[in-house]
Amino acid sequence: MPPTAWEGEIWSCSWCHAATHVGGEWFEISRPPYLPMGMRWEEAVADGLPPDVSHAFGIFDKTLCGIQEAGMSPSDYWWLPDREDACGACREAASVIDDRWPRAMRGEDARGSVARRL
Repeated sequence: MPPTAWEGEIWSCSWCHAATHVGGEWFEISRPPYLPMGMRWEEAVADGLPPDVSHAFGIFDKTLCGIQEAGMSPSDYWWLPDREDACGACREAASVIDDRWPRAMRGEDARGSVARRL
């Protein structure tokens, strides 16, 4: 079926976590630029997460360290890997993912958007 103005998808790379947004009214294909670790992930929120450990909300409704809880969502706040209460396993995963982004693709103009009106 041809795309419609009401459809949209987000494709996420499970290796480097780069996201590509496809669809919507302008059938946009957008690839957000590289962001440093402290600006890439929101803090995960769920009833089953311990209150004294800060986890990064990754893709596929899991934390970067692999925890999946019913009703988990990203908060309105950045997950800060340098904070004392940051999950060590999330910090390790974030570092590995960050190292996977090619240095040549980290500039402001390295990723962009393409749009066409449906």
